[in-house]
Amino acid sequence: MALVEMAPVTLRKAELHASVGDPVLDTMNFLNEITHRYPQAVSFAPGRPYDGFFDVEEIFRHIRRYLDHLVEGGATPGEIRDALFQYGPTAGQIRELVADSLRKDENIDVRPEAVVVTVGCQEAMFLALRALFAGPQDALLVSSPCYVGITGAARLLGIEPTAVAEGQGGFRCADLEVALAAEKARGRRPRAFYVVPDHSNPSGSTMPLDERHALLDLAARADFLILEDSPYRLVSPGRQLPTLKSLDTDRRVVHLGSYSKTLFPGARVGFAVADQLVVDEDGRQGLLADELTKIKSMVTVNTSPLSQAAVAGMLLAADGRTSELNTETSAYYGEAMRAILKRLDECFPEPGRSALGVRWNEPAGGFFLTVDVPFPADNAALVRSAEEHGVIWTPMSYFYPQGGGEHSLRLSVSYLTQADIAEGTARLARFIASEAARTR
Repeated sequence: MALVEMAPVTLRKAELHASVGDPVLDTMNFLNEITHRYPQAVSFAPGRPYDGFFDVEEIFRHIRRYLDHLVEGGATPGEIRDALFQYGPTAGQIRELVADSLRKDENIDVRPEAVVVTVGCQEAMFLALRALFAGPQDALLVSSPCYVGITGAARLLGIEPTAVAEGQGGFRCADLEVALAAEKARGRRPRAFYVVPDHSNPSGSTMPLDERHALLDLAARADFLILEDSPYRLVSPGRQLPTLKSLDTDRRVVHLGSYSKTLFPGARVGFAVADQLVVDEDGRQGLLADELTKIKSMVTVNTSPLSQAAVAGMLLAADGRTSELNTETSAYYGEAMRAILKRLDECFPEPGRSALGVRWNEPAGGFFLTVDVPFPADNAALVRSAEEHGVIWTPMSYFYPQGGGEHSLRLSVSYLTQADIAEGTARLARFIASEAARTR
């Protein structure tokens, strides 16, 4: 019998979920492509920790330290084996250590049961959104410009975020109050507001203390939750302002955290602190963390026990104080930020800077700063920058959920040496001057 040759299946993109056509996914892929296409360019694009602080052999010592900790706690050989080789509890097997670290580092005092250990902070975002947003009437508001991870996760779940624009000085609670009123006027229920209050990605801005108190007060009055994502605090120099969660007396804040910046990104260990009470139809009470755990059981099942063991060993080595582990890294990133601000001043002295229409902010910490330029900082300009001047940056328009940032670019200093920063800024200055002349 003759075999009939069948044509391979072809899928129509229009029949896939709308999120696969989201421009954010295409733009980040484009940025990765540019980085690989021009490997000799100095790249201010990746928000990655500096490689110089990583030691491969340390990972084995971290895991051994955690295993010794289990022995000291009375674990049997079988239990220790399972702690590395088996799936482990969905909510995480190092919740006690995470809660202890949060208490010592951030003055966030919650029971271990309120912590869910996740696959990076990205999963924590996804779980929180899935649990909290029940239908199209629920509104997610985000401080804009905004980290693309939250907008991407929201759109995967069919949630269209509402942007609350930052001013020149960063987030202002009055602007959020206006946005909340607008959402309610549309018949929607503001459910949560997402914000990076410290050295934010992408703008580098930090929320003042009075605005933090005002935000918590507004959350109580307007009845919404705050999704706090603050990964850059403990890798920034100087004393940090208190987290929103540490100031939270009404359990309004779901704190989303990660060890990617403070310990190492390859572990992919994050967490959610969700101590909000949840009451079912029969009056039984639990925690929001329990609901996140149920969802996680159908998403990733659990977070890698090996990764948790490595992170746990690092926490044990510092007695839970990751801030002390990051004394050297905080100083390094602080010096990197000061270096690029100094170099920008040298490359764009006044009064020529103002005449050209170039300005930048001056973050006190974190990985990022933004530069305003007198031309469209789009993908075409990025290609010319990489190809003709050997420098890569990120268009700020990527980070505006509802449009904006067309004349701004984001620079990240975390992954570069001082020499890279000096050379890269000189190249950037030549590109900006060339592009400004081109568009006159």
